[in-house]
This record gives sequence, C-alpha cells and structure tokens, in this order.
Amino acid sequence: MNRLTIVSLFVSAAAALAQTAPPNAPAQTPRPAPPRASASAKPAAGAPSYKDLKFPPLRPISIPKVERATLPNGMRLYLLEDHEIPMVHGVALVRTGNLFDPQDKIGLAQFTGTVLRTGGTAAKTGDQIDQQLEDVAASVESEIGETSGSVGFTALKENAPEVMTVFHDLLTAPEFRQDKLDLTKSQFRSAISRRNDNPPTVAAREFESVVYGRDNPYGWQESYATINAITRSDLQGFYKRYFFPKNVMLAVWGDFDSAQMKSQVEKLFADWTIEQPQVPAFPQVTAKDSSGVYLAVKPDLTQTFFTVGGLGGELRDKDFPALEVLADILGGGFHSRLMEIVRSRMGNAYNISANWGASYDHPGLFRVSGSTGTLSTVDTIAAILKEVDRIRTSEVTDEELKTAKESALNGMVFAYDTRTKTLQRILSYEYYGYPPDFINQFQKALADVTRADILRVAKEHIDPAKLAIVALGNPNGFSKPLDSLGKPVKSIDLTIPEPTSTSASSATSVAQGKQLLAAAQEAVGGAAKLAAVKDFVETAQMNATNPNVHVEETIKWVAPNLLREENSFPGRKVSVYTDGKSGWIASGAASQALGGPAAKQANGDLFRSYIGLLLSDRAETRTVNAIDTHALEITDKSGNIVRLILDPTTHMPQSVSYDATTVTGAPPIVQETYSDFRDIGGIKVPFKVTLTQNGQPYADFTITDFKINTGLTADEIQKRP
Repeated sequence: MNRLTIVSLFVSAAAALAQTAPPNAPAQTPRPAPPRASASAKPAAGAPSYKDLKFPPLRPISIPKVERATLPNGMRLYLLEDHEIPMVHGVALVRTGNLFDPQDKIGLAQFTGTVLRTGGTAAKTGDQIDQQLEDVAASVESEIGETSGSVGFTALKENAPEVMTVFHDLLTAPEFRQDKLDLTKSQFRSAISRRNDNPPTVAAREFESVVYGRDNPYGWQESYATINAITRSDLQGFYKRYFFPKNVMLAVWGDFDSAQMKSQVEKLFADWTIEQPQVPAFPQVTAKDSSGVYLAVKPDLTQTFFTVGGLGGELRDKDFPALEVLADILGGGFHSRLMEIVRSRMGNAYNISANWGASYDHPGLFRVSGSTGTLSTVDTIAAILKEVDRIRTSEVTDEELKTAKESALNGMVFAYDTRTKTLQRILSYEYYGYPPDFINQFQKALADVTRADILRVAKEHIDPAKLAIVALGNPNGFSKPLDSLGKPVKSIDLTIPEPTSTSASSATSVAQGKQLLAAAQEAVGGAAKLAAVKDFVETAQMNATNPNVHVEETIKWVAPNLLREENSFPGRKVSVYTDGKSGWIASGAASQALGGPAAKQANGDLFRSYIGLLLSDRAETRTVNAIDTHALEITDKSGNIVRLILDPTTHMPQSVSYDATTVTGAPPIVQETYSDFRDIGGIKVPFKVTLTQNGQPYADFTITDFKINTGLTADEIQKRP
C-alpha cells in the first residue's frame, strides 16, 4: 500500500506544467550601518576607570556535604539536599562509552544511548512517555558519550515519585523498539551526508583523526557501513553488558529529605539485581608521530580553516594548571598573543584561539585553531609557529601571567557557582578516580603558577617539530605552497562512500528474512492468494496535519510493476503513472514525462505497494534481509529501501519505514503504521494507515474501498488524462 508522504513534490511538479516562474523580486537597497563608537574614545574627565576597581582574593570553592550510600544491589547513591526551589533532579552515571564500540559497528554506543530513551519500555512507547512527562512538566533523557553514559531526570517536587518510576523503568528495562532505531539510523545517515558542510567542524574532526590515529576508537568515525551493520540485538547486547547496578553511580539532588529519598530509591531499585563481570578499562591513547602538514581540499572555500597542535594531557597532570595558563596567554582571547599578532597586526586571520585540552582519563588535544583568508594561509600558520616557539624561549610578562591566571580562576567561579554544578563535578571526579578535594587542589595550583612554570612546561610539553598542521581550503588560492612550511604535505581524503544498503546482510540474514516474509504472507492470507492478485484499485482519504491538507486518493496497481496515483487536492487534480523506469505526471490536461524527485517518489510508492511488497521474495531485483527477530529490510537495485516490522506474535505487518523523497534538505524518515485490517478476497488489508515524519504525526489515511482483480489492464492504467 503506497502513500504520498510528501504531496508537495507532485503538487510542485504539476504546477510547473501550467505556469512559468515569477520574475525575480527587485534587489533591496541595504540600509546604512549605524555609526560605531570610536575605539579611542576616552571616559569623561574625573570618571573612575575599571582599572581602579579592587577585588578581594577568591575564596576556596565550597564543597557541599553529599550523603553517600551503597544500595543492596551494589549501586552507589549520592544525595544532596537543595531546598532553594521545589525541584528534584537525578542522573545515573554508567561506566561505558563509545570507546567500547566494535570497529565494524562504530556508533553502537551512541545509538544505545539514544534509543534507550526514544524506544520506551515494554509497557509504553517513547512517544507515550513523552506525553506523560509533558503533562507533568518533567523530563527523562539518556545519552552515551566517549567515556560515560547517563540517564537523567528533572521533575517538580510533587511529581518526583511518578517521574522517578519512569526513570527507573527506562534505566532498568528499555525496549529499544525497531522503529526508533530506524529513525536514529536515518538521522545518522543524514548527518554523515552533511558532515563536510561545516568547514570548522571538518578541520577539527580531521585534526583529531590525525593526532589520535584513524585505527583506534579515539580517531575513527561513523560511516554508512558501520551504522548499517547495527541491529536491535546489538543495542540490547550493549545495554546488557554495561547497564547493571554495580556499574552505576546515581546522584539525586533537590528539595527532599535525604533519609526519605534514600529509602525511596532503595525500594524503587530493589528489583534490579542483574550481575555482570566488571567493565574493563578504556583503551589507552598511544603516543605516535603525527607531525607534518595535512591538507584537505575544498575548492569552493574562500577561507582556510586550520588547526595546529598535538596531544594534550590529563586533568590530573601536575603541569596542567600551568599549561592552561600558557594556552590562555597564547590564544585565550582578545588579550592573547596570537590575537594581537596574527589578527590585529597582520590583519589576516578571522578568528584564532589556543587551548590545552585535558580529559579526565586520557590525553586531550593541544590545538591552535582559526581561519584566515585563502591568500594568507601560509603566512598565518608560519606566524603561529613562530609565536609557539617564542613562548618556549622566553618568559611571559607579569601582566600576561596576571591576566591569564585571573581568567582561569574566575572561570572556576562560574563552573562551581551552584551546589548542583559542584555536585556534578564531584560525581565526575569520583567516577574517574580523582580525590574528593581535587577542586580545591586545582584552584590552589592555578593560583601558584609562575612565569618560570610557564617557560618550563612550554619547553617540556610543546615541540614545534612534532606538531601536526591540518588545513582545509583551496590551495590554488594560497600565496605560497604549504610545503614552504618546511614539511611535505599529506592529503586528506574527504570522500564519503555512498551507502548501498541500510543494514549489513549475509547468507544467514537473507535466509531469515525470507522466513519472516513467508510468515507475514501466511498471516495475511497466504502466498498463493497474494500471488493470485493481478490488480487492485484502492480509494482513500488523507488528512495531513502539517501542512493541513485533505486529499482524495485513488491507487491503481497492475501486477507486477504498474502504478497509477490520482490525487484530488483542493482546486487541483494530479495524476502520476510509473512502471518503475519511466512515467508521466499530469495536472488537468497538461502532462509531461516524470522525472527528478517526483519520479523517485512515484517509484518508491510502487516499490512499497502492499501486495507487491509482501511478494518481494519473488522479485529477482529485490533482496529481503532480516535485521531483527521480527523486522526485515527489503531493497532493490534502484536504491529503494524499506524496513518492514511484523507483530512478534501474529507476524502480521505492523509498520513500514523509509526515507522520504524531498526536493532539498535531509530526507525525513517516514513510518506508516497499519491498523483496522479487513478481509478482501481472503487477504487481510489495512484500512487505516497512520504516518509520522521523524517521529512526529504527519497524516492519517482512511481506506474507503479496496477491490482486487477488477480486470484493470496495462493500457487503461497508463492512459493519460
């Protein structure tokens, strides 16, 4: 049963038959810019200067008292009362991360963290949970990052018990529904297709891959192949391995009594007693020689985006406080050396910054990043290298040190200005094995940094000869070649391999897919009765919610691959015909050959037609592949892909999902959910179809009539209006 999921495609194509494009609108005259205040303007005589302001020294950060307990199931509990507002918050920190992704399924951890929430529980779908939480102004969210996973909640005090029950159910028994996995895959595929669109992000990504190496979890990235290989059972397996009580730290803070909350949490999680072996250590970063110049070519750019740097360190490194101050002096803001020299004096860099990155449990990245006009690329990078070398050979000034230290220390004030922020930082310190008073230790170490410390750490930790230089731009516009920096240039390939399927297949999965399809055929009436259908005519009414459109639709299908769609919109009737290779589109008496997005949509509708889809195992051009115990993927050689979900008990078709066709932008994922099955000539046909786009309601189809074997011929179906 096909659906016109994006009716605007056909409407637009039909409209083009009857009218020409309107003339271009006249260009608007730009408004003059408002006058700028003079940079040299001086305060009025006698007015105090900001330099005259005096502030007392910063006090040590106050560490709130946190109640700690270990529950009978092994989960560690942290409680902090905060009665300022009537809210309760919580977060379960899980020792896992995308560093545990298998190399052939990169993205698995992130998928698990996303679908854990969106997939809901056995009792409620993620959408139903959304509505429940919205009704009480609450939230429950989940994610998995590089070295940790989390499930958190926020609720008003009076609704906390209800919301914590939802939180418990998602944390302990997520369902990982296939349709939400499909939606996440579609979103990831869309992101992959656009991952070279934002130049600063591309430069940063490629720099990370160069420094960490592309052969390990710190440097690799998702691809169509790795996300296509991920299945629902993979998510379930990843969850089972890492989500168990002894691997979870649960923090709850807000307006409550600690003793009562401890009792409530202990009772709530009393049924969660799963045991698993201890989680292994995360992979280590292996230092490697990443020095050199690397170029990623994008001919359409008029700027060059660059990053210069190498491995940074860990937060616990004794030299990190001095290195953080060093980075601020080098490129921490308008007062920094690089901003002054590269931007203000040379005037050829649009933005520039330096940062000594430090992670909790592995080296971060030291990087100097920015962008410059294409012509001045080499001069800008050379100036940066010169300044990096200068900070290694002579002490910084007292004023530079004072400004940078104040910036770092003041930043800590805002990082710990609430009890909530401080608790979250304490939780992270304990998660990664830091001492409880690390906050105060670090604050003191920052205050004690000297000019001599800056010079020493610069010499010990930064070697210009070992830095990696990554540039993204158009080399044809460089005033000097990149190899004039003194090192050979290595190319970075930004090509994104085209996807061939949305799931990995094997002889076993194909065989299982055919078995699942056979079960679906039997459930709707049998393969023989399906194969006996030579034609069908369906009439339906569609009510779309966004935009608000009512459509009268007639579908005519002749086996094996002829389709005609007649859609009556308000004030317009559009007809489309396709045989999967060619066709036409007509509006009124005007018609033209079918092409572009409209042709792709029509061919997709033909591919997904109800009878034909259920007989996909009999079409030589189609492949049927099992992607789960009750889900299969059907593809053809034209690139059409559909995921068919079956009811686990009855094997009846439950829903189909696919990437819709659009004129511009990322294709949304459409899900059609079947209901109200009726017997038509011994075949169960759904008379109600509900559509969503990217998980949001889109339209409802109500079938008003469905006839099979009417005697419809190929000549009749392809006759133009």
